[in-house]
Amino acid sequence: MNFPLDSQAILTAASHLQLRTQAFIDGRLQPAQDGSTFTRENPATGKPLAQVSCCGPADVDQAVAAARKAFEGGAWSRMAPGARKQVLLKFADLLEANAGELALLDTLEGGKPIADTMTIDVPDTIHCIRWHAELIDKIYGHVAPTGPGNLAMVVREPVGVVACVTPWNFPAQLAAWKLGPALAAGNSVVLKPARFTSLSVIRMAGLAAEAGLPPGVFNVVPGLGPVAGQALGRHMDVDMLTFTGSTEVGRHFLRYSSESNLKMVTLELGGKSPQVVFADAPDLDRVATQVIAAAFWNMGENCSCGSRLIVHQGIREELVDKVVAQARALKVGDPLDPETRQGPMIERPHMEKVLGYIETGLAEGAKLALGGRRTLAETGGYFVEVTVFDDVDNRMKIAQEEIFGPVLSVIPFATEEEACAIANDTSYGLAASLYTRDLATAVRASRAIRAGTVSVNCFSEGDITTPFGGYKQSGFAGRDKSAWAHEQYTELKTIWMQLE
Repeated sequence: MNFPLDSQAILTAASHLQLRTQAFIDGRLQPAQDGSTFTRENPATGKPLAQVSCCGPADVDQAVAAARKAFEGGAWSRMAPGARKQVLLKFADLLEANAGELALLDTLEGGKPIADTMTIDVPDTIHCIRWHAELIDKIYGHVAPTGPGNLAMVVREPVGVVACVTPWNFPAQLAAWKLGPALAAGNSVVLKPARFTSLSVIRMAGLAAEAGLPPGVFNVVPGLGPVAGQALGRHMDVDMLTFTGSTEVGRHFLRYSSESNLKMVTLELGGKSPQVVFADAPDLDRVATQVIAAAFWNMGENCSCGSRLIVHQGIREELVDKVVAQARALKVGDPLDPETRQGPMIERPHMEKVLGYIETGLAEGAKLALGGRRTLAETGGYFVEVTVFDDVDNRMKIAQEEIFGPVLSVIPFATEEEACAIANDTSYGLAASLYTRDLATAVRASRAIRAGTVSVNCFSEGDITTPFGGYKQSGFAGRDKSAWAHEQYTELKTIWMQLE
C-alpha cells in the first residue's frame, strides 16, 4: 500500500488499513498462549485502535526455542553470505512496496506526523536493511602475523539468539537499526516492541517471511516490559540482548543478565543533548531552524533531542526571539494531516508527565517564552504546546532530566570553557550540536563535549555509515548503525593451526 502525501489519499488508505495484532513466532501469526491482549489507543484521539496479543513467559519461551532451532539448523546462520544478502534485499523491496502501510501504522499507533513517517522513518528503515544487506559479503576475517610453523585465522561468527527490545518513538526505524546488522550477521532474532507500538514491527516480520527468511529467524513477541521484556532479559537461552529506551529500564536489563546467563547486553539509552551556540554563529535564522529541528522533531520524543539551548549571552535575546517565532509557526494537530508538524504525546500519563515538568520549570523560576499548556483537548488526544523556557539554570530539573516532550530550555554562557562545562554537566552523553564560524573553536568544543555524536553548524545524528550511541548514562557496549554495528552481533574467534 503506497499513496501520495495528500489528505484525501491518506484518509482513504487509513480506512482500508488491515491491522495485524498477533505475535509472530516460527514463521506465523499466533495469539498469546493464554489469550491475553492489551488495548492500544490512538494517541491523537484517545480512542481504542486495536487489541494486541500480550505475550507472557510461555510465548517468549516458544519464540526463543524457535529462534534457537533455526540458528542451530543453519538454514540462515550458515547460509552463504551472498544468498543471505539476496533475501534481505528482497525484504527491503517488500518494505518499500508496503511503505505507505508501515507509515500509517506508526502514525496511527505512535502519533507521529505522517509527513515524518512517510519521508523520514520508513525510507530510513528500508535504506537501513538494504545497507546492511549489501555489507554482508564485504566483511573479511584476518590472518594473524604468526611464524612459519603456524596459521592463525581471526574470524567472526554470529552470536546466536539475539533479543531486541525496541522503543515506541521510532518503531519501524529503530527496529531496523537492530534487525539489519543482527540478521545480516546470521543470527536469529526475538524482538519485543514497545507496548505502545507493535503493529509495524509485526507487519515487518510477515514481510521478512515473504522475502524468504526461514521460520524462527525473526520472531515478534508484543507484550509488557515487566513481563515479556523481563522474560527475554532473564532467558537462559538468549545469547545477547540489545535495548533502546530509558536509562531506568537499561539498568534492569543489566541486572537480568547478571542474574541469569551473563548474556551480552548493549544499551542505547536517554539523553539531555546540548545545543551550544557561540557568539560568532553563522546566520541566526538558520541556527534557529536547526535548533527547532533538534528540540521539537518527533514532539521532542527523541533520545537525542536537543533540549538544552546553551547560547552566548551576547546573542541570547536575538536567537530566542527567532526560535520562538519559528516554533510558534509549527502546526500542532492531527498526525494524519500532511501539514502537521507536531503530533500528540504517546499516552495520557506521558502527557501529564511532560506538563508536570513544565509546572516544575515555572516553580523553579524559569521564564516561559512560549507554550506551556495542553492543547486540542477537545480531540481527546494528548497534545502539548511547543514550549520554550528562557533564563534556565542548568541545575534546574528541566535542564537535568530527560523530559521526552516538546520542551526547550535556554541557558546563557559567557566563555567557551563555561559553555562546554554546562554541556557536560549532565548524566547523559548521547548527542550534541554546536554553532560557530571558527574552525579551531569547532574542533576544541567537539573534543571537549562528551557525547557519542557531535554535529557542527547543524543538527544531525549522522547517517547509516556513522555509528550512533552515547557516553555515560546514555548507554554503552555497542553502537547502532554503520559497519561497527555488525561487530556487536558477532563473536570473535581465533583458529590456531600447527603446521610443523
